[in-house]
Amino acid sequence: MDSLVDGNHTAVTGFIFLGLTEDPTLRVVLFTVILCIYLVTICGNLSTIILIRISSQLHRPMYFFLSHLALTDIGYSSSVTPSMLVNFLVETNTISYLGCAMQLGSDAFFGTVECCLLAAMAYDRFVAICNPLLYSTKLSTQACDQLFSVVYVGAFLNASSFTISFFSLFFCGPNRVNHFFCDFAPLVELSCSDVSIPAVVPSYSVGFIIAVTVIVIAVSYVYILITILKMRSTEGRHKAFSTCTCHLTAVTLYYGTTTFIYVMPKSTYSTDQNKVVSVFYMVVIHVEPSHLQSQE
Repeated sequence: MDSLVDGNHTAVTGFIFLGLTEDPTLRVVLFTVILCIYLVTICGNLSTIILIRISSQLHRPMYFFLSHLALTDIGYSSSVTPSMLVNFLVETNTISYLGCAMQLGSDAFFGTVECCLLAAMAYDRFVAICNPLLYSTKLSTQACDQLFSVVYVGAFLNASSFTISFFSLFFCGPNRVNHFFCDFAPLVELSCSDVSIPAVVPSYSVGFIIAVTVIVIAVSYVYILITILKMRSTEGRHKAFSTCTCHLTAVTLYYGTTTFIYVMPKSTYSTDQNKVVSVFYMVVIHVEPSHLQSQE
C-alpha cells in the first residue's frame, strides 16, 4: 500500500524509484557493470580489513584509519547499490516510508564518516611527515580512540539531521522518486508541506562538515608541502609525495562529487546529471583497497 488516508489528505506510505533508465538493453548492461563494481568493492575492502587485522606489522594508526575507511566504503556502497540493482530487474521498484528514512540516514551516516576519516588520514600524514618524532604521542591508541568517537558521533548527528528533516515532511501526492535511491533533494520535491526549514537544515549540516574537514585537509597538506620542499634528499621527497598521492586523489574525487550533489544550488544542474554523479560517488569511488600500498 502506497498511501494512507489522513483527514482531507492522503499520506504516502511508500515510494517508487524511477531509476536510471527505462531502456531494457541498457538496464542489463548497467546491472552487469554495477554488480561487478559492487563485488570488487566488497571483496577489495574486506581483504584490506582482514589483512590489517591479521598482520601485526600493520597495527599502526594509519592502517587503523584505513580499516575503518574500508568498512565505511562497504557500508556506504551497500546502503544503496543493492536497491539500485533490484531496480534494473523489476518493473516497479518500491520502498516503504520507514525504509526510505533508513536508507537516507545510513547514506548520510557513512558519507559523514568517510569525510571525517579522509580528514583524519590527512592529519596522520601531516604528523608522520612534519613531526615524525611526535607521531607515537600525537596518534597514540587513546588519541585514535577519541578521534574515532568524534567521527562517529558527528556522523550520527548529521544522519539525524537528515532523518528528522525527512520525518518533518508530509507526502500527500505523487510518490515516484526521480532517482535510484532515497536522496533528499528529489524527496523534498514531492513534499506537500512547507520545505523551507527541512530543505535547508541538511544542506547546512553537510556544508559545515565539508568546510571543517576540507580546512583540516588543506592545512595539513600546506604544511606537508612546505616540509617536502625543505627536504634535501630527492628520494625523501619522492617517498613523501607517493605517500600522499592516493589519498589526495580519493579526497578530490569524493569531495568534488559530494559538493556537487549536496552543496551546489540545485538550479545549476539537472536531475539526470545528479543521478550520474551519484552513481559515481556512491558506487565507483569506493573501490579503494589501493590505499594500503600507497601508505607503505
